Amino acid sequence: MLRHLLENKNLKLLISSSWSISWPMTLIMSFMFLIGLADVYVAGLFGKEIQAAYGLASQLYFIFGIIAFALTTGAVSVISRLHASSRSEDFNVAVDSSLISSCAAGIALSLIALLFSRALVNGFNVPEALKVSSLSLILIYSSGLLFNYVLINTNGVLRACGMIKKSLWTMGIVCLLNTGLNFALAFCTPLGFKGIAVATNISMIVGSAMNLLFLKRIMVNRLKFSLPVTRKIVSIGWPAGMMQILWQLAALVLFFILSALPEHNVEVLAAFTNGLRIEAAIFLPAFAFNLAAAVLVGNLLGKKNKEDAFSAGIVTALLGMAIVTVMTLLVMCNARNIAGLLSNNEVVVKECVRYIYTALLFEPVMAWSVILAGGLNGAGDTRSVMAIIALCAWLVRVPLSYILAVRLGLGPLAVWWSMNISIIFQAAFISRHFFSRKWLSHAHAEISV
Repeated sequence: MLRHLLENKNLKLLISSSWSISWPMTLIMSFMFLIGLADVYVAGLFGKEIQAAYGLASQLYFIFGIIAFALTTGAVSVISRLHASSRSEDFNVAVDSSLISSCAAGIALSLIALLFSRALVNGFNVPEALKVSSLSLILIYSSGLLFNYVLINTNGVLRACGMIKKSLWTMGIVCLLNTGLNFALAFCTPLGFKGIAVATNISMIVGSAMNLLFLKRIMVNRLKFSLPVTRKIVSIGWPAGMMQILWQLAALVLFFILSALPEHNVEVLAAFTNGLRIEAAIFLPAFAFNLAAAVLVGNLLGKKNKEDAFSAGIVTALLGMAIVTVMTLLVMCNARNIAGLLSNNEVVVKECVRYIYTALLFEPVMAWSVILAGGLNGAGDTRSVMAIIALCAWLVRVPLSYILAVRLGLGPLAVWWSMNISIIFQAAFISRHFFSRKWLSHAHAEISV
């Protein structure tokens, strides 16, 4: 692998291109993390029950927003290739079609979420102390799903067509606005903890408006909708969306497995919520490099340069893995202090520290697989990524967690180790598929409008 990279004449250019997209994306992901961290912190000030309820609500909110992720994955793959191939008219039509389809999906999912959230909360084994507060947050989040869809989609379009710094400006404003409103609405208005969700909706509206202004010069004249392009976006995007659904449902099942533990289940749920937020901080570069890999591979395939597309995926994965490794070591060395910032409950802090020491051991391995998967997404090979990640989650992570933690009574530590084992399987299969190069022969740069 290293020999192949060193022999590539465009290695320096690939590294430079990867970094030019990855550092703004890392900052964007940092802004998103700070928003989530502020949410968790403010929720914690209302007590462990509200903090655990927020964790459940945020998981459901993410599930309802998965179609936005799917459509954006497809749009980035299509638009990045059209942008690189200099087919300006087709490129404009693809941007318009992507936005229109995202708006339609956002409206539909908002209605579905409002109608079925109560049934979801009541139908699952949610502790009684969390039901009312989690439902209140979910309903508020659901009312703003349209703007979440628009913001996610337009951010994807901006990075696909080389305007990543515009997206960076937008998310910086969204972060400042959301964080400030979190405290203002939660503690200075009658909304209380509900202000966390209201702050998110307001910031999404502002961010959507900013991105639409940035894209105004691309969306010339009236909007044009192309059914063939939309079908291509959906065909690439639906496996990515299904993968996220299966992944998030697996995470949700872990919440229910932990809630079934006989001792300290609420504290363990709060610790899991906090641990996921801390892990998200470490994983910011991995997600950033994942998105960068998708754009780079898409652009290079648009130029019909398959060899550099393959090398770009490896270069980006190595860069991201190195950064994640350093961040993992820093967090593990300061685990107690970091966990203490998110909760003043000793049981929650202790379990969160144990999560950090256990679940973060294989974080660099997870980063490697996620970034390579981003390259595969950019090539349009989202079905393979879906199959590998979903199977590892549902055939390894979930059943192993249930058997060890609940049936054998080994507690939450067994869940954390089950997560690690599934990561090893995931990384092995993603790497095997990427280095087989089969995805290169199936990548199609031509998009019909």
